[in-house]
Amino acid sequence: MIETITLAPGYTISRVAKGNWQLSAKHGAPYSQDDAIEDMRRFVEAGINAFDCADHYVGVEDLIGAFRRRHPELGRRLRVSTKYTPDLGLLSKLSRKDVAQAVDTSLRRLGVEQLDLVQFHWWDYEVPGCVQAMLWLQELQKEGKVAHLGTTNFNVPRLAEVVGAGITLLSNQLQYSLMGLRPENGMLEFCRE
Repeated sequence: MIETITLAPGYTISRVAKGNWQLSAKHGAPYSQDDAIEDMRRFVEAGINAFDCADHYVGVEDLIGAFRRRHPELGRRLRVSTKYTPDLGLLSKLSRKDVAQAVDTSLRRLGVEQLDLVQFHWWDYEVPGCVQAMLWLQELQKEGKVAHLGTTNFNVPRLAEVVGAGITLLSNQLQYSLMGLRPENGMLEFCRE
């Protein structure tokens, strides 16, 4: 039995997530779509319902959407965390329209009416606009297009800015390893608060 965790009311996921970065057309080796969908089926049937992807993992959101169409009963069990990662060159001129288009694209690719979790990434904190982009995501959440908001690779000062702007975060996905000890530098305490 796969252990689960409830992150919010109605949002329970397996503690083990299926990453999908390796399925990106720009990152992984060539594979058969049918084999990838069959692999996803085995994960969900084993109780792993947390799938991770991103708008810039080329083809992955579409692949998860294809899985959902082929196996609708299993697809309903999924909780997909996708990332919204605006292009570095767009940061200084990012608009609400850009954010809304990205969310709409992910909705279409994944074949859903509401995204489970959008984890936001901002490439360069020297470029202003990070909190404003999160506020636009929050507006889309209020419209019902996004269930939960999160971040990816944010540090404590940036998390504090986002939370200080009144944005409720479900997650902050980041590396934690012997090489990446960022969670030990005040982040655990901040998140517990």
